[in-house]
Amino acid sequence: MNSRWPTRATVLLGAVCCLGAAAVVTAVLWRPAGDAGGLGHSAADHLRTIETTRLQALVDADTATARRLMAPDFQVINPSGGVSSRQDYLDAIHGGAIDYLVFKATSPVAVRLSGDAAALRYQASFDMIVAGDTRVTHGGWITELYERRHARWQIVWEQATAVPNDLEDFVESIKPVD
Repeated sequence: MNSRWPTRATVLLGAVCCLGAAAVVTAVLWRPAGDAGGLGHSAADHLRTIETTRLQALVDADTATARRLMAPDFQVINPSGGVSSRQDYLDAIHGGAIDYLVFKATSPVAVRLSGDAAALRYQASFDMIVAGDTRVTHGGWITELYERRHARWQIVWEQATAVPNDLEDFVESIKPVD
């Protein structure tokens, strides 16, 4: 049978192939908002993982890992209002002037994305030894700015606001050292 018209089987096979091709194109080109590379993980989840890794590196005094996750122009503003650069902050951790025993998120990490920038905000628990002899244990709020640079997310700014358990102890802990 030699016909110019395709058979029913040919039409059905062509339709199935077209639907399959459309599904592949859709999967490759379309991603939900915030999807990080189509891997099923959102950019927000990726940032949460980076932040959890960074906090653990600070507790472990793993300054090499922390350095990779922090932009060269990183700055932190601590609860007493002091500003530290990445180098000063990591030197203080490496040298033991800041010894985090605990530094972890105690609330969900909220993430707001805008292009190559993201703001993170969460409540945290701190237990640390400062200057070798002052133990500071309290809660706090952390607000951060991350930027995607050269296809990598890095923290640029961090602001820590203390929520002290004991106000008198907290005030004593942030007094300037003579």
